[in-house]
Amino acid sequence: MEIDMTALRMVEQEKGVSLDTLVEAIEEALLRAYHNMPGSIDQARIEVNRKTGRASVIATETDEDGTVLGEFDDTPSNFGRIATTTARSIITQRLREAEDSRVLGTYAGKEGTVVTGVVQQGRDRNTTIVQLGDDFEAILPEGEKVPGETYNHGDRIRAYVVSVERTDKGPRIILSRTHPGLVQGLFRREVPEIDSGLVEIKALAREAGHRTKIAVAAARPDVNAKGACIGPMGGRVRNVMAELGGEKIDIVDWSDDPARFIANALSPARVSRVVVHSKLNKTATAVVPDFQLRLAIGKDGQNARLAARLTDYHIDINADTAEGDVEISRSSVADAVDD
Repeated sequence: MEIDMTALRMVEQEKGVSLDTLVEAIEEALLRAYHNMPGSIDQARIEVNRKTGRASVIATETDEDGTVLGEFDDTPSNFGRIATTTARSIITQRLREAEDSRVLGTYAGKEGTVVTGVVQQGRDRNTTIVQLGDDFEAILPEGEKVPGETYNHGDRIRAYVVSVERTDKGPRIILSRTHPGLVQGLFRREVPEIDSGLVEIKALAREAGHRTKIAVAAARPDVNAKGACIGPMGGRVRNVMAELGGEKIDIVDWSDDPARFIANALSPARVSRVVVHSKLNKTATAVVPDFQLRLAIGKDGQNARLAARLTDYHIDINADTAEGDVEISRSSVADAVDD
């Protein structure tokens, strides 16, 4: 039996894997198979006729001194079946490698960006498959889903590309709906000033599905960074919020002055003053009017917690009355309560 060269040429034309590459891979695999057979000769090579597809073992005959006397055909009687099976395996392997390279080549540069896809039904309820374009599938794992969000077959969603990697089962694209980078990427799509570099996102803190705080700064004095992100009639920030299922977004002005930045970060609460105790240890106290204390802390401490993460400062929040002092650490989870 011979190797089906027509099939190899079809693979070359349709998948872009060269005929020479396929034949050389088949010859290498057949040589390994030959050497595993009883009575095989060490000095041998495989020749695949490019026209007929016939695979032959050409062995080298030497004398006791190692002098080459000539070559002869040492093709085993059952080698046709082995050649056919090997060729089929090599074709499958090379097609998989070509597909892997295509996926990795297309999406390897998209790590850290936002992509759009369509939700597909999958066998695993905990993992959502997202179709990217016509040919690629990505995975949205359970841990990257926003609590409370549902993903139905046919839904069009945007997600953040966490990683593109090669695995034993082929290339894998991992998406996230919880990553802070999703918010940043959505603003980049909505706000031309961010894409052009006139506005920069300096810091971002997010509790996916609930609230995000984002600090922005302008590259030029005549640019209103916060206004650009909000957009005319609030349209730009509303579009981002809609994509995030109604997640609240606070846009604040960034400042290289820690006291001013902390005051801005505690928005929408009004801050009377901020005392920075140590820039090295990143500790500060914010003083707010008594009636603003609950707003500064937020429900379950969320506003203060996000402000601490946004500024990377350990913040004590005190009321003007010095009653009900509350301490919020940038690393705390939900220690603050309304009282």
